[in-house]
Amino acid sequence: MSKLEEMIKKLCLNGVKYKELEECCNILDNKRKPVTKSARQSGKYPYYGANGIQDYVSDYIFDGTYVLVGEDGSVITQNGNPIVTWANGKIWVNNHAHIISEIKDVSLRYLYYYIQTINISNLIHGNIPKLNQGDFRKLSIAVPPIEIQNEIVRILDNFTELEAELEAELEAELEARKKQYEYYRNALLNFDNLETLEAVHTHTHTHTHTHGYFYRTKIEKIKLVELCNSIMSGKNKYKNESGAYNVYGSTGIIGKTNSYTFEQSNILVARVGANAGFVQLVSGKYDVSDNTLIVNVKQQAASIKYIFYYLEFLNLNNLAKGGGQPLITATQLKNIEIMIPNRKVQDKIVEILNKFNFIITSLEQGLLAEIEARKKQYEYYRDKLLNFKELKVENKE
Repeated sequence: MSKLEEMIKKLCLNGVKYKELEECCNILDNKRKPVTKSARQSGKYPYYGANGIQDYVSDYIFDGTYVLVGEDGSVITQNGNPIVTWANGKIWVNNHAHIISEIKDVSLRYLYYYIQTINISNLIHGNIPKLNQGDFRKLSIAVPPIEIQNEIVRILDNFTELEAELEAELEAELEARKKQYEYYRNALLNFDNLETLEAVHTHTHTHTHTHGYFYRTKIEKIKLVELCNSIMSGKNKYKNESGAYNVYGSTGIIGKTNSYTFEQSNILVARVGANAGFVQLVSGKYDVSDNTLIVNVKQQAASIKYIFYYLEFLNLNNLAKGGGQPLITATQLKNIEIMIPNRKVQDKIVEILNKFNFIITSLEQGLLAEIEARKKQYEYYRDKLLNFKELKVENKE
């Protein structure tokens, strides 16, 4: 029998009392102050909204340890649970998040975990999802003795700490692989330094005789427009619709559509916004949003994968111009000069970089799968730990 089971058997074998949330904490919503983005002064203090930190400002209105629960906007998870945030120190909170603090005999950290288990689907109404003040105050909370609350908090804190450490290790490994990939990609495509290029190629092909391989190749500098059938903007003004075909935008797949415009491989370059210059290589049947440029490479002119890697290497975000809204035009892309070795060398470079890309993709997929598995495991044990039998109190009238 675990320590927690022994404590429950000793202290609350017949069940625990359930109370309304307003009996379990101080609700400080009347002290919140929203500030419009234009009126905020930048500073070091976190400015919290419904789903966490929205900004950093020059002043604070709370100083302590608090739990924040989304009130309107992003207030509910896919599982139907509230969005809950742990906040500590000097902070500002707007009116999109309920804010609570601790009272005697009810651990705030316990409430932080417990509130995350409550299904609030039937409490959320309106075009903008809202957990109103009345429903928030009436949330039903199981309140075991403080000793049991503290033991549950200890278990869940340890679990989340181990989860965070594992995630950090996996992300560090992924980041190291990405840096390794960027190093080799930049070295392979830097034709200004053929000695480095030859060394990288030899290092990544230890079982082949390639001495002088890159020195013998003829390298031409050709404008991208001469290597392409067309460079144009996508036309799809994406609306949220269901369908079988991907719609690509400046950040990758942004949704689905019922029809497609393209069914050949193309290079996509984000045209506008913070991601301007982001490069993707896509294939299949798909459509492309109007904030993305489509580069259709002539098969006989160059390897499309080589051109993809070379555009990635150029860091096209540096081309983006404009004050509030960075922009890359089709004309700019057309005039970019690409270093083109013979097809055999292109294929060798692609072969090397494909291997690195495969490793990175596998790591990313593994990382996401591991994080999701750990999240489900954590939620399972959290919900099980916080599932108490209700203590029935006899009416002695």
